[in-house]
Amino acid sequence: MLAVASKQALAVFPETAPEPFPASQLEETRPLESGGHLVLFSPVREINNEIRSDVMARLPVSGNSLLYRINTDSSRVNALNYYRQALLDSGANILFECSGVRCGRSNVWVNQIFDKSMLLGRDTAQDYLVTGTVSEDGQRWLTLVYTVTRGNQSEYVWVEHFEVGSGAVVPGLGSLESRIRGPLTVAWRDGFIVRFDWQSQDRRMLLDWADADGSTVMLITYSELEGSEPLEDAMARARTAGESMSDLLVQTGIVKERQQLVVVGPSIIQSDPNRKGNRVEIVVISR
Repeated sequence: MLAVASKQALAVFPETAPEPFPASQLEETRPLESGGHLVLFSPVREINNEIRSDVMARLPVSGNSLLYRINTDSSRVNALNYYRQALLDSGANILFECSGVRCGRSNVWVNQIFDKSMLLGRDTAQDYLVTGTVSEDGQRWLTLVYTVTRGNQSEYVWVEHFEVGSGAVVPGLGSLESRIRGPLTVAWRDGFIVRFDWQSQDRRMLLDWADADGSTVMLITYSELEGSEPLEDAMARARTAGESMSDLLVQTGIVKERQQLVVVGPSIIQSDPNRKGNRVEIVVISR
C-alpha cells in the first residue's frame, strides 16, 4: 500500500493531468473509461444528426474529465494560453486547435462530443485544443482542452486527459521514435503576389514544431493544372509559391538553411480530399 501511495504521490505529467489554471475552481471530476471514446482532430459538423469531422477517431482510453469554472477576474483566453504553454513546456505535441466558429457549433461539441450540456455557449466564444504525448515507456496520452463563454458570461474549461490503449491509431501521434510532424497544409492563390490561407494558430504550431535544435522544415509545394496549361508552367507556379512561403518563414525566424523546398506541382495526386489544389504542405523532421 505504501509503495502504491508513493508512486501516486510522485506521478507527474503525462501520467497525471496538467496542473489546473490558477484562476479557476474545480467543479467536477468524471472518470473516463471507454473502448471507443470519440476524439476530433478537425472541426466538427453535424449532417442529418450525424457527427462529421475530416479527422476523428474512436479510441480505447482510460483517464478523467475535469470541469473548471474560471474566476470572474480572469478569462478563458488566459486559461487557454496557460494550458497551451504548460502542455508545450511538458513536451506535448499540438495535434489540432481551433477558435470560434472555425471549430464548428458549440451545441455539437458540448452535447454530442463531451456530453456536458451546461457548457453550451456562443459559437464565436469557444476554443478547442488537443495535444499528444508519448511517455518514456512508450505509452500515449492525449489532453483535450475546451474553453467556452456561456450566455450568462460565465466561462469554463473542460479538460480531458487520458491514456490511449495499445494498438489504437492516433492521428498525428506516432511512436516514441517518431521524428516527423505534419503535414501542415497551407492553400495558396496566384496573383501579383502569392497569397496564403493560413491562420495565426497554424503559424504558432509550425514554430512549436520547428523549435527543436537541428530540425529541418520541408516545404512540399503542389499546383493544379489549369485547362491546357503546360506542365512546365504549373511546376513554375508551384516553385514560386514555395519560394514565397520560404521567405515568409524567414520573417518568422526559420532561416533558409533549415528549410528544404520540394516542388511536386501536379505530378502527384492525393486521395485525401483535404490534400487537393494549390497548396504547400509543411513537414518538420527532427534530427
